[in-house]
Amino acid sequence: MDHCFYFQAHVIKEKCWFFVAILRSFEHMAFDRTLDKKNSIFELYVPGGMEVYFEKLMAYFIEQGIVTQYKKLPNRLLASDESL
Repeated sequence: MDHCFYFQAHVIKEKCWFFVAILRSFEHMAFDRTLDKKNSIFELYVPGGMEVYFEKLMAYFIEQGIVTQYKKLPNRLLASDESL
């Protein structure tokens, strides 16, 4: 696999610091970036070998009320008209 899986997640604004801290504590699990600050939407790039672990962590975040929803989408950076 040459590219990461791409996810978007809505994180409760007051819990963003916790979400980022826990996510980054798992080395090489995901690269996170704020996509829409106003609506608290994060984009996450997940290597293929980490997808199962990432999904388990996201289920925990939902269970704890930190993330309201997340979804796997086509990697937007692979589209020819998208840029950073």
